[in-house]
Amino acid sequence: MYALFEEAGKFMSGRVLSEAEASSQIELESGKRVKVKAANLLLKFEKPGPEVLVREARSLAESIELELAWEFASDDEFSFGDLARVYFNDDATLVQQAAALFRLFEAPHYFRRAGKGRFRKAPAEQVQQALAAIEKKRLLQLQIDDWAQELAEGRCPQPIRDQLYRILFKPDKNAAEYKAVVDAARATQTAPLALLQRAGAIDSPYQFHWRRFLLEFFPKGTGFAALQAPEITDALPVAGVQAFSIDDSTTTEIDDALSVQGLGTAQVTVGIHIAAPALAIVPGSPIDQLGRARLSTVYMPGHKLTMLPDPVVQAYTLQEGRDCPAVSLYVRFDAETLAVLDSETRLERVPIAANLRHDQLDALVTEEWLAAPDAAAAPAISGVDPAQLAFLYRLARHLKAQREVVRGKPETFNRPDYNFKLVDSAEAPLGDEPAGAERVEISVRRRGAPLDLIVAEAMILANSTWGTWMAACGVPGIYRSQASLAPGVKVRMGTKALPHAGIGVPSYAWSTSPLRRYVDLVNQWQIIACARHGKTAALAAPFKPKDAELFSIISSFDAAYSAYNGFQGGMERFWTLQYLQQNGLHEITGTVFREGLVRADDLPLVLGVMGTQDLPRGAHVRVRLGAIDLITLDVAGTVVERLDAPGAAPAAPEATEEDEEEAAAGPIAIAVDMDQPATAAEAPATP
Repeated sequence: MYALFEEAGKFMSGRVLSEAEASSQIELESGKRVKVKAANLLLKFEKPGPEVLVREARSLAESIELELAWEFASDDEFSFGDLARVYFNDDATLVQQAAALFRLFEAPHYFRRAGKGRFRKAPAEQVQQALAAIEKKRLLQLQIDDWAQELAEGRCPQPIRDQLYRILFKPDKNAAEYKAVVDAARATQTAPLALLQRAGAIDSPYQFHWRRFLLEFFPKGTGFAALQAPEITDALPVAGVQAFSIDDSTTTEIDDALSVQGLGTAQVTVGIHIAAPALAIVPGSPIDQLGRARLSTVYMPGHKLTMLPDPVVQAYTLQEGRDCPAVSLYVRFDAETLAVLDSETRLERVPIAANLRHDQLDALVTEEWLAAPDAAAAPAISGVDPAQLAFLYRLARHLKAQREVVRGKPETFNRPDYNFKLVDSAEAPLGDEPAGAERVEISVRRRGAPLDLIVAEAMILANSTWGTWMAACGVPGIYRSQASLAPGVKVRMGTKALPHAGIGVPSYAWSTSPLRRYVDLVNQWQIIACARHGKTAALAAPFKPKDAELFSIISSFDAAYSAYNGFQGGMERFWTLQYLQQNGLHEITGTVFREGLVRADDLPLVLGVMGTQDLPRGAHVRVRLGAIDLITLDVAGTVVERLDAPGAAPAAPEATEEDEEEAAAGPIAIAVDMDQPATAAEAPATP
C-alpha cells in the first residue's frame, strides 16, 4: 500500500511499511523512512505507484480552472476530494483527487486552508483584490525583465538612472529598479557597478563620488534651518592687544589669532585667542544640535560643508577690524631663554588687526626674512609688526625642539603638502558640475613653512595647556592621546588627560577650532567653566566627570571625522587623477616606499607599480601610467627606468603610520549593497 501525505507544507508519497492508530511508517522513493502522523495522511492507494500518481496529478492540476473551481466549490468547508467530485465527476479518480489537492494548495487567493486537506472559499472581494495584486506583480515583473534586458544590452532605463545612487549604496531590495540591476548583473556575470558604467548610467565621475557621500551622510541635504546666532551677553573687557590671524585665503571660519606684548623687554607675553561661540551657544540649543549632527566641517578641493551655518560662523569668527569675543590664553615667556613663566586664561573681546593669508605670504615670510625682517614688506602684512612674527617663529622652533626631546626623536617633514585649486569651479553649483568642466591646479606647499609652524606650535601650546588645566580643575574634557610611538599604537580619544607621545605633550585636548570641530566646542564650554569658577568648575561645567554624554560625543565624532577625512582623501585623489588626464601626463617620477608601491615626486599620489619587486625602499624611478578609472580612483603603472644608480638609493626614512595608510590607499570602496560584491578595496581615511 502507498500513501500521499503532507509534511511541513510539502506533499510526499511512499510505501506504507506499518500502521498504528496514531501514525504510520513510510518508506520514500529515496529509501528514507519517515514517521507520519495519521492526521497528515491524505490518500491511501494500491496503484498506480507513488511517483506516477504525483506526476500525473501535477500535470492534471495545471488544467483545473481556478475561477470555475471557485464557482463550483461549496460555500461551507470542504475537502479536496469533495471538490474533485464536483469538478470532475462523482467517481473522481485518485489522480483527479490528488490534482484537486495540489491545485487548491497552490491557490490561497481563491481557497483558504482550513486543516489537512480541507479548504474554504475566499470571499469574492478578497479574490478580486488578490487577482489585481497578482496582475500588478506580473506586470511589474515584466517591467523588471525589460529593464534588465536593456541594461544587459548596454542601455540604462531612466528610472534606474534616477535611482542610481540609492540602488548602489542604500537600496530598497524590494524595489523594481534594484531587482532589475541584480537580474542583469547575474545574467551578464558582471559586477553591478561595472554593468551600470557600461550602460552609461554614470554621467559624471565627480557626481558619482559627491552624491554617494551626500546619500551616506547628508541624505536630507546640506542646507541649514534658518536660525539666528545668539548674541554674547557677557560684559567682556576689551583686551589691550592687537591680534592677527594666519589662515588660508579660503578660510571663513577664523578660529584663532595671536598677539605679542613686551617685545624688547625681559618678558614677552604671547596671546592665543580663540573664537568663543561657546559664550553664546548653549548645550542642547538648536544651533548646538546642528553642530552635533554634523560634528565637523567637511573639506574637499574647491569646496567645504561648514559645521555651522554661515551666519552663525560670521557672528563669532575673528574678523579683522572687529573686537571679537574670545577665550584667550596668555603665556608669559622669558625673552632670553623662552622658558614659560606662567599662563592665564581670560574671557574678553580681542581687537583683530589683520587676517593674514599664508598662501599669499609664504614666499615672503621665509626663514631668511624672519632673521632680518625687511620693512619694505610691511604693506603685505599690514597691521602686524614684523618683529612679532620673528619672535613667534623663534618661539615656535623652541617649542618644537622641546617636544622633540619628549618624543625621543625629531619630527620630520619628508614630503610636501599640496594645494588644490579648481579653476572656474564657481560657474556651476557644487554637485552639478558636468564631468571635466573644471581644470584643477595643484601646487606644492612645504610642510613646516614658518607661518605654518608659528600657528601649529601656538595651537599645540594652547591645546596642551588647557587640557592640563581642565584636569587640574577636575573638569572632564575630550582628549587625544597616544601611549607610545611604537608601530601600531594609534591616537585615541577619551575623557582622561593622558600623554600624547606623537606630539610630545603631557595632555592634548582639541580646543582651538570651535567653529570647525564639535569636540573643540565641547571643550570650550568646559574651559569657560574653569575660567569662571576655577577649582569649583566641576560643579558648573556643562559636562560632569564620567558623563555618558561625553562618550557618546566621542564615538559619534570619531566615526564622522574618519569618514569626512576619507572623503577628502578620495576627492583629492580624484582631482589628482583629473590633473594627470587634463595635462596629458603618461609618465611620472617617484620613489619606492614599499614593495609594489611608488609615491609620486610632485603629486599627492601613491600607486601600485609593476617592476618594483627587486628595488629597495627609496629607489627613484620613472613610471609609465596605465588606464585611469575615475570611479574606482584606480591607476597603475610600470617601471620603465631607474633614475638613481643601483646601490646609491637614499637611506629610507623610518616608516610612519601615515605611510601605512598611504600604502593601503588606491582604489576606493564602492560598497555596493547588492548580491554581487564590488571588486575595489576600501581606501582608508587620510590623516
